[in-house]
Amino acid sequence: MAATKLTIQGLSKRYGDFVALAPTDLDVVQGEFLTLLGPSGSGKTTLLSLIAGLAHPDSGSVLINGTDVTYGAPYERDIGMVFQNYALFPHMTVAENIAFPLQMRKVDAGATRKRVAEALEMVHLPHVAGRYPRELSGGQQQRIALARCMVYRPSIILMDEPLGALDKKLRDHMQLEIKRIHRDLGTTIVYVTHDQEEAMTLSDRICLMNAGSIAQLGTPADLYFRPKNVFVADFLGESNLLVATVESREDDRVGIAIGGRHCGHAMAYDGSLRPGGKARIMIRPQNLHVDASDTIADRAESMQARLTDIMVTGGMTKLYLQALEPANGGTEVVAAFPTNRLGEQYQIGQALRLRWSASDTVAIAE
Repeated sequence: MAATKLTIQGLSKRYGDFVALAPTDLDVVQGEFLTLLGPSGSGKTTLLSLIAGLAHPDSGSVLINGTDVTYGAPYERDIGMVFQNYALFPHMTVAENIAFPLQMRKVDAGATRKRVAEALEMVHLPHVAGRYPRELSGGQQQRIALARCMVYRPSIILMDEPLGALDKKLRDHMQLEIKRIHRDLGTTIVYVTHDQEEAMTLSDRICLMNAGSIAQLGTPADLYFRPKNVFVADFLGESNLLVATVESREDDRVGIAIGGRHCGHAMAYDGSLRPGGKARIMIRPQNLHVDASDTIADRAESMQARLTDIMVTGGMTKLYLQALEPANGGTEVVAAFPTNRLGEQYQIGQALRLRWSASDTVAIAE
């Protein structure tokens, strides 16, 4: 069992009447990559600032390696930070930028040169040691900022939207670089982003936040396949949410009705769902399968919808439809499948039957 590196206990922060962070508990273990994810105003940046010592809480505590650092200065916390704007010194060369935190810690010149060289190798940029930041691309500058942070081997690295200023192709490349470096070094990382795909790609666990509180904490698979509430289901990845009624329950499986018609079964991970209760049924677009027939199918897990738009996004084709079923009439749903020539058979205005599997469906309490 890995040791706990960071412990958050009852941490909270208010600005007047605004609750930026409700009392929050959180543990991060050695070597973990934890992402704080959420929309603007959800509390993720406030929580990171409190961990970093850039703000002081109204209540609660922050422990790093078991030591209470709640009101300690940032330099007393054995943390490193990587920002969106790189924060490199423009008058220093790349090597001098990376060496700077070691010099501040009085590391001798020989050891500094060795560790700078190792850090440049780590980010695959040994050939730019003598250049200045202005002579580097945005991706190269961000890798140097990462090397400067890691060179003094802090207990925890905090990253605040570090890839936000990069274009998509470069973001994707940097995500792989960060993942590789984390895997090679086993560093503990707390990472802030509002990008769902980025969080899914990088994280061991995701802390999804909403309105100053933790909405759900778990692995990417937990949040994607087993969301605890409608906010999580709707925020993480694209989803179809249909109004339904619970007919029966057996263990983690419920019978459901949509508009009074039995629509088979769905998985239920929420103990509060009981027969007669209202629910939302979550079906991911890739799990909605299309049948061109407009007749009522024998299959219970199905519904009728009318095609309103078609979008080809390279490797994926998305069908946008309006549900025709009672209780969900007019609700927009999306079906997605790998792009192929069969997608040409669909016409705007066409009535289609959508079907799904119970194992790919999650019932969530209203």
